[in-house]
This record gives sequence, C-alpha cells and structure tokens, in this order.
Amino acid sequence: MITTRAPEFREALPQGGVLMGLDPGTKTIGLALCDAGWRFASPAHTVIRRKFRDDKAEIAALVAARSVAGLVIGLPLNMDGSDSPRAQAARAMARNLADLALPILMWDERWSTKAAERAMIDQDMSRARRAERIDAHAAALILQAAIDNLAGAVF
Repeated sequence: MITTRAPEFREALPQGGVLMGLDPGTKTIGLALCDAGWRFASPAHTVIRRKFRDDKAEIAALVAARSVAGLVIGLPLNMDGSDSPRAQAARAMARNLADLALPILMWDERWSTKAAERAMIDQDMSRARRAERIDAHAAALILQAAIDNLAGAVF
C-alpha cells in the first residue's frame, strides 16, 4: 500500500513499530529510523546511489535488521503543491519498494534539506561533515514530521 494519507498509513500499522524515513535524491538516499513508539527519529546513514537493484538491497537489509514496519518516503513537491520531476522519481521509488510488503507513506518534504542544513550549521558542523550527513538528517526531519502527525494513535 502506497498512500499520501497519514490516517490510512496509521491504520495499516495498528501495532506501531519502527519506521524508516527515506530522502531520495539523484546521487544519494538519506535514511532515518524512529523508535517503535513513534516518539523520535534519528539519522541512520546515506546510501550512495548505484543501480536501483543495489540500492534496494541495501535498504532491504536495513529493513530486515531493524524489523521496520513501514516506510516514509519524502515527496519533494513544488511550492504550489504540484508534482516536480523529483516527486515523480520519489513515487517511482515507492512503487519499486512496494514489493518489500510494507506500508509506504509519501510525505511532503518541501524545505527538509534546507532545515537539516540550518540545524547542522547551528551545531557548528563542518562543511565536509554536513555534506556526508545532510541526506540522513533530512530523512530524519521528514520522518519526524510524519511521526508527529501519527502521534495521536494509541497502541
């Protein structure tokens, strides 16, 4: 199931569980994980994009290792809410990950990378370190926004 509706996603996960956030880019995919109670999201790591088959295998390995119950994929919409070419690519990624048999929530991620960069600058992180971690931090912001929205659920 792939949806943009948080209530529909929440219904697919009646017991909660660890969620993985993904910030898909053209060169990398930022990954983040949250706790099973959906309280906090943390950056995991960044996948350097290769062939999608290899990227998917790396994501699937982390899904299995962490017993991930669902995916939250950043959806980079245009400022007017319309699909951008990157949004279409994110939707394609969701379709390609659907055979992992996990519910997938497409989450509006406008400004997530800018917000992550600003937070990292505020932490006085070096430019080189920011470049390494920016996508995973953006994935954590995307995931945190989604779980904040889902937090009203009782498990």
